[in-house]
Amino acid sequence: MKSVRRYFTGDHRIRLLLGTLVLLVASDGLISQFLVSQRFGVEANPFLQNWIGKEEFLVIKLIGALVAAFVLWDIHKQNYRLAFVSTVLFVISYTAIIFWNLSVFFVARV
Repeated sequence: MKSVRRYFTGDHRIRLLLGTLVLLVASDGLISQFLVSQRFGVEANPFLQNWIGKEEFLVIKLIGALVAAFVLWDIHKQNYRLAFVSTVLFVISYTAIIFWNLSVFFVARV
């Protein structure tokens, strides 16, 4: 049990970034599902196009986000800088995606 606890000890900045990333991916899933269901937009990811209208879509997005977070956490144990920079770039990218999705919604409503 101590080895598991020790594995999950780490810098609080990377924890905060990884938590933010998971929340952003989940938010992207919710917003995308809403936009597609209301016919304001389409899913651009070809891997998720067939899942967007189904209940499993959000589960797939969340599992993917958690797997990515665990991979980045594991990378952070060997190469902190690589994991930190990668996670920051992913957070910036998903923030931009969410702003794009929200702009699609507000433009479609006009």
